[in-house]
Amino acid sequence: MLLSVVLFSLMDTSVKWLGSSYSTHQIMFFRCIVAMVPLAVIITMRGGLPILKTDQVRMHLLRSILGVSAMGLAFYAFSLMRLADAISILHTTPIFMTILSVLILRETVGLHRWSAVVCGFVGMLLVVKPGTGMVESGSIFMLGAALLIACTTIIIRYLSIRDDPVCITFYFTLTGIIVSSLGIPWLGWKTAPLFDLLLLTAVGLLGGLAQYMMTLSYRHAEIGMVAPLKYLTIAFGGFYGYLIWQELPDFQSIIGIAIIALAGIYTLHREVLLARRTKHE
Repeated sequence: MLLSVVLFSLMDTSVKWLGSSYSTHQIMFFRCIVAMVPLAVIITMRGGLPILKTDQVRMHLLRSILGVSAMGLAFYAFSLMRLADAISILHTTPIFMTILSVLILRETVGLHRWSAVVCGFVGMLLVVKPGTGMVESGSIFMLGAALLIACTTIIIRYLSIRDDPVCITFYFTLTGIIVSSLGIPWLGWKTAPLFDLLLLTAVGLLGGLAQYMMTLSYRHAEIGMVAPLKYLTIAFGGFYGYLIWQELPDFQSIIGIAIIALAGIYTLHREVLLARRTKHE
């Protein structure tokens, strides 16, 4: 998980760096086309195209469209925001997931988790600073990304019971390639020098490898033990942001980031406790 955190932070930093020179759709295209290469290798090793067979076409389409939209919003927001602020807002996903689990899955949420949700939103407001500048700052786009990621996570839980994870990842990646390609005729394409080309390629490799490392961590340890380490991406983001762009979050943002992290970790802790209790029952 620590390796995953480092790699995800490097990917986010690369996306922010590239966002000042390249359109979001071009970065997304490289993110998906590069990720498709190792994915194709895995599919071949797992028996080929039969693993992609599914009866959940509509759900895959919905998951893929929402996921690609979240990627686009997040990538664009990275180019506008301080890195630590952007990553912290993205970590409000567990808060949105709790609300969606009540509205969509009709799950029962107790006082502890609702308290964490309220605290998480207070922290989010401190970082976002609601007002007319939300669009210019990029915070509205990152909030949209966090909400969409929460939606896709719920859909993935549904699909993972019915289809192989490789299948889910393939259709998402394919959709990302198609959608980003459609933007080329209207939004243009900028030829990248060698260094930028390597960085664009690295975005795909870093993202894919980080995802794999995170999956391995969940396989070898309980989620409750390793998932809180994901919040270290905020610290790494702050470090890279200061090192490269001399970004320093203001005091209000620091307080908000701390509240978001604590609320997210506590929400995760309660989910693990409830899962254990349900298992024993």
